[in-house]
Amino acid sequence: MCKLVKISIKIIVLFFPVIVLSCESYTPKPKGYMRFDFPEKQYRLFDTVCPFRFEYPVYWQMIPVEGQNCWYNMSFPQYQATIYLSYKPVRDNLAELLDDAHVFAYTHDVKASAIESQFIQTKNENVVGLLFDIEGNTASAVQFFVTDSITHFFRGSLYFYSSPNSDSLAPLIDFFRKDIEHLIETVDFKTK
Repeated sequence: MCKLVKISIKIIVLFFPVIVLSCESYTPKPKGYMRFDFPEKQYRLFDTVCPFRFEYPVYWQMIPVEGQNCWYNMSFPQYQATIYLSYKPVRDNLAELLDDAHVFAYTHDVKASAIESQFIQTKNENVVGLLFDIEGNTASAVQFFVTDSITHFFRGSLYFYSSPNSDSLAPLIDFFRKDIEHLIETVDFKTK
């Protein structure tokens, strides 16, 4: 029995350092995010019977909103993204339309870490507006409106149909924000 105890002690002494050294604290790898392969930026003109026209990316699908005149959903199903576009004529209600646009953007302030607005003036100097960058884990990351302040009011908002995670969506938001900037720069309100 004594010999068995000596062998057991030798085994424990031999393997004890191995066991202790192998028990380092485990640090999991950081969570990885999908890699996105973005299409090449190419634009086409969107010009219908509506009182506006603009250029939009060829990889977005324009879907008219049923029951709404001159409202469209720009869809990019591959990335579960939609830009909701709405048009309203200005009829002594500009203050109400501006207030609505601000309310829609700032409804995300509960989850947003910051909301920054940028003044917009397009090449057509009569068209002005605001671009809202909504940072944080919010449902909408970018919203905007443009108007000529007299006749036309055009608004848009980018939404993703996935759990809001600003880290994983950051490359998509940056890519689509450039598309939104191009759309805004090319908005042209038609005169009657």
